[in-house]
Amino acid sequence: MPIKNVLLEIGTEEIPSRFIPDSLAAMKAKAESLFALNRIDFKDIKTYATPRRLVLIITGVNDSQNEQVEKFKGPPVSNAYDENGEPTKAAIGFAKSRGVDVNNLSEEEINGVKYVFAEIKQESKNTIDVLPEIMKSLIESLAFPKSMYWDKSGVKFARPIRWIAALADDKVIPFSYGGVVSGRLTSGHRFMGRKAIEIANASEFLDKLYDNNVILDQEKRLQKMRASIADLQKDLPGNLEVEMDEKILEENLYLVEYPVPFAGSFDERYLDIPEEVLTTSMKKNQKYLAVRNKDKKGRLANYFVGVSNNRVPDMNVIREGNERVLRARLEDAAFFWHEDRKIPLASYVERLKSVTYQEKLGSIYDKVMLTKKLALWLCGKYGFDDIAGFVDRAAYLSKADLVTSMVFEFPELQGVMGREYARSSGEDPRVALAIHEQYLPQTASDKVPTDDVGAVLGIAERLHIITACHKVGLEPTGSQDPYALRRAARCINEILFARKYSFDITEAIKESCSINEVNEEICSKILEFMKQRLQVQLRERGYDYELVALAVEVAGNVPYQALKLILALNEVMSSEWFTGLVSSAVRVKNILQKNSGEIKAGEPDESLMNVKAEKDLFAEVSRLETPVKYALEVYDWTELTHLLSELSPVVAAFFESVMVMDKDERVRANRLALLAKCNKLFQETGDLSALSHK
Repeated sequence: MPIKNVLLEIGTEEIPSRFIPDSLAAMKAKAESLFALNRIDFKDIKTYATPRRLVLIITGVNDSQNEQVEKFKGPPVSNAYDENGEPTKAAIGFAKSRGVDVNNLSEEEINGVKYVFAEIKQESKNTIDVLPEIMKSLIESLAFPKSMYWDKSGVKFARPIRWIAALADDKVIPFSYGGVVSGRLTSGHRFMGRKAIEIANASEFLDKLYDNNVILDQEKRLQKMRASIADLQKDLPGNLEVEMDEKILEENLYLVEYPVPFAGSFDERYLDIPEEVLTTSMKKNQKYLAVRNKDKKGRLANYFVGVSNNRVPDMNVIREGNERVLRARLEDAAFFWHEDRKIPLASYVERLKSVTYQEKLGSIYDKVMLTKKLALWLCGKYGFDDIAGFVDRAAYLSKADLVTSMVFEFPELQGVMGREYARSSGEDPRVALAIHEQYLPQTASDKVPTDDVGAVLGIAERLHIITACHKVGLEPTGSQDPYALRRAARCINEILFARKYSFDITEAIKESCSINEVNEEICSKILEFMKQRLQVQLRERGYDYELVALAVEVAGNVPYQALKLILALNEVMSSEWFTGLVSSAVRVKNILQKNSGEIKAGEPDESLMNVKAEKDLFAEVSRLETPVKYALEVYDWTELTHLLSELSPVVAAFFESVMVMDKDERVRANRLALLAKCNKLFQETGDLSALSHK
């Protein structure tokens, strides 16, 4: 009879909430792998977690392993038996190596040759006898960003293991791990449940926990949390709305076993502090949800919503305690805000000289000056002379906030505080905005700079970081990228795409290498790095490998134009003329490769052309050379595809009417020269023949 429910609960001290989502996924994947390895079928696997427990429940489990017969090929029959039919040493040795009787070897023919085979039947054990080792292996397999020891057993886990409940329906799955013996005892909510609860059958596990104020199913726990917050929102004064930050909701989800949301408030005078300071303090330190005023265009209100793990008779006690903690943090923030503004933001720049950026790369001040030089070069090179003054000032002030008290306390506010302190110091609004926007985008889905000043500064800084790190051997290796150079390259491209900048990254890298005194070998390495990152980024947008490779080959120096070329080719990819042109490009390339020894340098001789189709092709290719070259130079991809569409039927007509490999050696050589001229035009627009693999 199948086992209805297999339960494993690892009871622990409170596990950090950020560890849990990945642990649940790993736990499920490992369970699936172990059950498959042990030939045990099951219906479904579910994983659950609270801060005090990781739980696995498997339903519809076979009560025994599946039978398995493995066949192993041995020597040919001719070598396995002598003329009298007796086993030879070869057969005896093979049988012994596989643990079978030589008389039980079978025979099977493969490709006309008979071989002996050993068949080994894997023993089918009862599932209940296999489960102990599976469960122990499962726990051993779990890894965490940080683990700890807690006794002399030498076992590591995210937090100390305090109990293990392991049941197959009503039977205990016996094993021990880290000095803890499995059993049928679990524990309820730390404050609102019984300390020891006996589980008679795995099927009652969830209900027993719920009766002891543990909502084990995280989806149901989240639903309850959201519903309770919605109820709280109705009681807030005015037209206020709780900001349902998904990241904060998930953190709270794995900080509680029974969510009890509550609302609190703080003094309105703190609203004079920049909003990001308040929300960072609330979210980072306290895991609170912010509240916004819909009547004031979504401005922050002096309320917050927290989630308690304890339902007490008087929730005002919880609220007041949290308000006191938040008040202390906001008072610190208010002090920093006041003190930092006693001097202008520019006064902090000199302090950057005493802050090391990287031991081989000098101070942050050095980094700022080199970035400023590159940013001003970008302005001059790409027509941003009108904002060069803003870029100069923004670059100079770009890292000044790093040495303020506020950013020392809240590093994630770098840029934000620079913007606010710049405004307070009377800097131009575009300079202030750029100090913040230089850091955008921070993630793949983040917004990009809204103004050219911040965009140019952000590109310059990332180009400098990539160059400087490569200079001192800090480039990414495998999965290691300590200075986030891959992300820097991605951000550069995202800004170029979004702002539609036709920056030549090759030129910019070379200028950065010159500024940083980087040799040609390392400069070439950086250029290849940027090319690879662009290819990866474009493929991540869903474009085919061949199309991306072609676009990067043609316009990879200018990432935005490479993207535009892809878009233009995508528009015509399914057109009949384009598929015909790709086929023709393949034929041209193949013929030239097969007959490379007969291709002569120079222009084809028109006097040797005796077929109209080859004269037409010569005329068309000659006509298109200049406009195609110009379209490539000015990045007019629409015009380029138009020109290619005019060439397509002419090339097709050539192959329909002309025999390239003519018997006359001079005619044949001339036609090959014509195809070489045609192929040169194809190559200027990328290797179109590669698109035949699509």
